[in-house]
Amino acid sequence: MTTSLIVAALGSKAFWLLYLWLGSAWAASELSARKGYGEKWGLGCGLLLSVIGVVIWLIVRPRPDSPWVQKRRREAANAPDDVAAS
Repeated sequence: MTTSLIVAALGSKAFWLLYLWLGSAWAASELSARKGYGEKWGLGCGLLLSVIGVVIWLIVRPRPDSPWVQKRRREAANAPDDVAAS
């Protein structure tokens, strides 16, 4: 009887760890795609390194023509002058 309870507790923890692993893979994939490196590089890092893969892609510099840089340029161009001066 106690064996089945222990297995059930382990199963719920494994379920949440699976969600964490898949969420990390998705987040790393999105970050790498937005930074101009393609989804495959981020997906590989996220699947192999889990949460550390996301941290790595937060540190990696974006390519000059990536959507990440283009969005920053658009936001800087649309910013009011008084906010940029202060």
